[in-house]
Amino acid sequence: MATLDAEDRNELRDSQFAYVDRDGERHLPIHDESHARNAVSRFPQTDFESKAARKRAAKNVLKAADRYGIDVDEDSEVRKAAKG
Repeated sequence: MATLDAEDRNELRDSQFAYVDRDGERHLPIHDESHARNAVSRFPQTDFESKAARKRAAKNVLKAADRYGIDVDEDSEVRKAAKG
């Protein structure tokens, strides 16, 4: 995965993250293929404020995965969350 240092991370838009919490903390960058892959795998380790926030983040991760041609298993946590 490409390294994302603090300066590069700060240059990303909020829309380039799967989840932005109520404090403005940005989680799960999805701006390129390697980070989208990482977001799929790290999704279960991420804490969300609510079930609705988790579902929105899951949908964002899946959109990014689709954009980059990443196959996401139907039994994955991110797919389950998007349906939930």
